[in-house]
Amino acid sequence: QVHLVESGGGLVQSGGSLRLSCTASGVTFTNYEMSWYRQTPGKERELVAAATATSITNYADSVKGRFTISRDNYKETVYLQMNSLRPEDTAVYYCNAKHAWARLNHWGQGTQVTVSS
Repeated sequence: QVHLVESGGGLVQSGGSLRLSCTASGVTFTNYEMSWYRQTPGKERELVAAATATSITNYADSVKGRFTISRDNYKETVYLQMNSLRPEDTAVYYCNAKHAWARLNHWGQGTQVTVSS
């Protein structure tokens, strides 16, 4: 049984920082690309950042230079360091694990990030 558990969300002021964590269980962690998505009501879930098993990273244009994704394969955890937060970053953030070759996708329960102006 696969479980992805996120933590670290909360309420911060504009310009502040948060660090999200997602710990996986029930998977061979190095077989998965790990990523963070976010979603607001009425909007499609969008990719924020992704990291392959060898830490090749990709970011949405809106967060480049502000957010950093990293992963610890030994701890089976992926992180999202969010700096210089803006109100438009407010969303529910979801951790995703996508298998490198199989059609397998797993989602965390989501964690709320709210940025006040």
